Amino acid sequence: MTRSGAGGVLRGKVAIVTGGASGIGRATALLLARERASVVIADVNHKVGTDVLCEIASFGGHAVFDTADVSRSEDCARVVNRTLSEFGALHILFNNAGITRRADVVELDETDWDHVMSVNVRSVFLMSKFAIPLIAASGGGSIINTASGWGLAGGPRAAAYCASKGAVVLLTKAMAIDQGPQNIRVNCICPGDTDTPMLQDEASQLHEESERFLADAAKRPLGRIGKPEEIAQAVLYLASDVSSFVTGTAMVVDGGGLAGMM
Repeated sequence: MTRSGAGGVLRGKVAIVTGGASGIGRATALLLARERASVVIADVNHKVGTDVLCEIASFGGHAVFDTADVSRSEDCARVVNRTLSEFGALHILFNNAGITRRADVVELDETDWDHVMSVNVRSVFLMSKFAIPLIAASGGGSIINTASGWGLAGGPRAAAYCASKGAVVLLTKAMAIDQGPQNIRVNCICPGDTDTPMLQDEASQLHEESERFLADAAKRPLGRIGKPEEIAQAVLYLASDVSSFVTGTAMVVDGGGLAGMM
């Protein structure tokens, strides 16, 4: 499902995108809006988030931005309530907010462990908790969670990140079982290394030269890292009716990085 212009496969749908100000979240918010969904963007970064809002408005899309920390219950409830007040329904939830702290369990500070778990896992629980009743009342829909290839196979000096993304994979499967009778499909995407600010930040955390770090990240069958727009296409597939019989799956989108590991 590759589209370069305004399509419309999501016409009449309403979506929430968390972590929507940059990287995969930004690319997905733009794509969903181009496909004629009304989009609520939630992110802690007000400046960058409003820039995305302006970009959506430039091609006639419909979106609002909410400055929100989705690890906080009150912020999650507010985002869902605003979605209802602005658009009257909710059909798609993309739980994408995430952070990483590159360290093993000995190096890792307890505060950093808690922060990674809060942003990467607690936010999925909280946003889903408040969104599911509205999605069900809207006739059903799709929840997509951002996990990672490192939620399926471990990686070095990424203990908290791997643990959090592994939790997202199994939370996704549990939610798919529970929410299926409400006509709500729940899936997750497992991206490989993708050209985002978070990937650049990992090089800094590991005190590695950026060019060398990215070259190592590109060592996979397709010989390159991913583009946010490519990951967004996977989200669009899971959000749309094209995937109407797909639920409880962890979709790997990683240029073949895990192909020889599983």
